[in-house]
Amino acid sequence: MSKKQATPLFNDFPPVSAKAWKQKIQYDLKGADYNTELLWTSREGIHVKPFYHREDLEETLPATGTITSWKIGQSMYAGNAKSANKRALKGLENGVEVLDFTIPDIEVKPEALLRGIDLEKIPVSFQFQFLSGSYITSLLKSVGKGTSNLQLNIDIIGNLARTGNWFHNLNKDLEELEVLLQTGADTILSIDTTLYENAGADMVQQLGYGLAHAHEYVQHLYDKGLLNKLGRVTFKVSVGGNYFFEIAKLRALRLLWKTLMEDYGLTADCHIIAEPSKRNKTLYDYNMNMVRTSAESMSAILGGAEVVFNHPYDKIYHKDNGFSSRIALNQLLILKEEAYFNSVHNPADGAYYIAFLTAQLAEKGLELFKLVEREGGFLRQLKNGTVQQKIKEAAIKQQKEFDQGNEVLVGTNKFVHGSDTMKADLELYPFVKTRSRKTLIVPIIESRLAEAMEQKRLNDE
Repeated sequence: MSKKQATPLFNDFPPVSAKAWKQKIQYDLKGADYNTELLWTSREGIHVKPFYHREDLEETLPATGTITSWKIGQSMYAGNAKSANKRALKGLENGVEVLDFTIPDIEVKPEALLRGIDLEKIPVSFQFQFLSGSYITSLLKSVGKGTSNLQLNIDIIGNLARTGNWFHNLNKDLEELEVLLQTGADTILSIDTTLYENAGADMVQQLGYGLAHAHEYVQHLYDKGLLNKLGRVTFKVSVGGNYFFEIAKLRALRLLWKTLMEDYGLTADCHIIAEPSKRNKTLYDYNMNMVRTSAESMSAILGGAEVVFNHPYDKIYHKDNGFSSRIALNQLLILKEEAYFNSVHNPADGAYYIAFLTAQLAEKGLELFKLVEREGGFLRQLKNGTVQQKIKEAAIKQQKEFDQGNEVLVGTNKFVHGSDTMKADLELYPFVKTRSRKTLIVPIIESRLAEAMEQKRLNDE
């Protein structure tokens, strides 16, 4: 029997225009208003329709870069090098693929911290709570061949935005950065945009300010004749609960970075690491945090993050513990090994809705970036308080939506278990900590949507 030639499935169906789809929807609405019932506008001013068609895209979006695999990361505080090393080795046994250490001071011994970790196979990233070119250079020398797998994540501007101060001062910090760029390590610079999401910035602000933040480094290196030392730049991103928008946000970020690099005649891609947002996490009905972080991790993967870190469900009120940390790791393992989220290449490609959102976010993010540059650049706008004020305005608007019940956190402002008590379970203070200190600029402060509501419930227990 001869085999029949296979024909594409969709050849059997006539094409349907966007106009025909809309007419069918309006008929099914039985007189209800299409615009009122089915259209909505996002925080970013994007008008969202109930369906998307090829006709909605004026042109084909450029490729965002093929992500064929992603790695599972785990973060840990390394105040005690031996304890952190023990926890890291245990994590590697349980499926962790990328380690991330927060180093508080120069007393942490790299040899003790990295003992037994094969640095030629296991990527290791660092978050330094200080800036010392001599310490970091000695760390690089101590690991030898494994240097290519180290990510230093130096972000002096991010430290200024978060704390209100430089590590030392502007000139000293830049000098230390330039020293590190001469070491030959592959990944030195990091742009930490998690602060903007966790402080209440909308997605356009996260993209526009993130790109302007990065451009300060690129422009400085260009002016110094060191652009060839740029290497691979890491963007650290927080992923919130708006599932499809968050997928598009990461894709838009990659497009924006590619656009910036083309302006400088470079082809360097960015490296995106993602973690769940803190903004929407809750103290009461804390198990819902697992649902939130699972969805946020999915958005990160589908958006093209190279590394995904997860937060334990009890992170905001419990000290680090093996139980919740293992659950957080297992969430990522299930997505990778059982849900096969590592087996599909660019699954978001071909989705008109995500393509539309990507284009809109990239366009609006680029507009904000250009506005910042016209007004003197990101550093100037940080120093005069413009960035802080704009993010605060977005956060207040979002907080109002939450307080009115339009932005829902299940278990907190909808479907509340009124009998839940948490006062006896608090090991950490779960609210914004304020302390008087002298700063050069007003720092950007992270806060959660549910804080005021939770404080009232705690007082009423």
